[in-house]
Amino acid sequence: MAPNEVPGETAGEIRGEARGETRRRASRYVVPVAVAGVAAATIGLVPALAASGDPDLPEITAQQLIEKIAASETQTLSGTFRVSTDLGLPALDGLASGLGGLGGGEGSSTADPSQKLTELASGTHTLRLAADGPERQRLTLLDGSDEYSLIHNGDDVWAYDSKSNEVFHEKGAFEGPEAGQKELPATPKELADEVLRVAGDTTSITVDGTAKVAGRDAYQLVIKPKQAGSTVASVKIAVDAANGTPLKFTLSSVEGGKPVVDAGFTKVDFARPDASVFAFEVPKGAEEARKPEKLPENFEKEFGKDFEKEFGGFGKGLNVIGEGWTTIAKLDTGAPAPKTDEAPKEIQGLLDSFGDKVTGKFGSGTLFKTKLVNALLTDDGKVYVGAVTKDALVDAANAGK
Repeated sequence: MAPNEVPGETAGEIRGEARGETRRRASRYVVPVAVAGVAAATIGLVPALAASGDPDLPEITAQQLIEKIAASETQTLSGTFRVSTDLGLPALDGLASGLGGLGGGEGSSTADPSQKLTELASGTHTLRLAADGPERQRLTLLDGSDEYSLIHNGDDVWAYDSKSNEVFHEKGAFEGPEAGQKELPATPKELADEVLRVAGDTTSITVDGTAKVAGRDAYQLVIKPKQAGSTVASVKIAVDAANGTPLKFTLSSVEGGKPVVDAGFTKVDFARPDASVFAFEVPKGAEEARKPEKLPENFEKEFGKDFEKEFGGFGKGLNVIGEGWTTIAKLDTGAPAPKTDEAPKEIQGLLDSFGDKVTGKFGSGTLFKTKLVNALLTDDGKVYVGAVTKDALVDAANAGK
């Protein structure tokens, strides 16, 4: 079967916050680190776990399997799954300390979903999941005897952290798609055709055998970059042979070893969960979590001034190099990079743990590496970021001279 192709996507963002001179100084040295960490942490975790005993199923093409996924009408399920993530980073608690607490900020709460669920970006975690259509979902993160629950029920979102005995509550968090949002193709076949049409020459997609996942028969959909220079070796998705629901997601790096992401169901049931699963009552003695203060209306303007002062601004702006899996984002700050020996002591150790000195036609710089997203900060103040290898970043920097 000739491989079909699907476009790849690289995700990355730069986020900072000026809260005192020490934090501003610290963050200057770890912008590429933050970019790599955030990009990797925002990878979608489709539940997955491979099992032995491959079933004998009828042959199916890649396009037919994509159509099966698009046609899936699964609205209800419950189950247990594990998520294992290995980005090749130092322990995230050390990273957070090195960043001077930029991630959480003052007044952050362990019950706040935006803070708690970042734990999934490292290590192995067991979760319980239940869903009843788009209006009701529940996720419970198990950590020894402690539990963290996130419940969406209609217009309400509740979160409860048993360790801190804090409750987080928000209303109106799910308001549906924005007006004017582009509609998806009307039929599964049209969606599959669109996926294959925009594939170009960047990606190979094939059906590679079958698997048994949480007791369910599944087809294996394998996606691989055709371009040299990507850090992604393959993305493998197990698709339920009966109802088209994705059951398995494994993201592997060209570095080999443990997968970057290996997450999956150990048990799954597609029956409708009982309504009581999505009911929530505030536990006795629980305190309401302190919500982060809203940013002032002029925050963006004022932050821009601080960014310009502390980091040299965005200089000549952000440019995109290449396409598909080897896309690289280039940021020219217009100012020389700060010297690492001037960084605070708590940052120097962090930089040394996954920062390498590199040289080329561009001069010299520091490469910040993970198993998925890498970043090159040149001494003349340019930043190159992408899910690409060291050589691809160096080639991009050399070409810019």
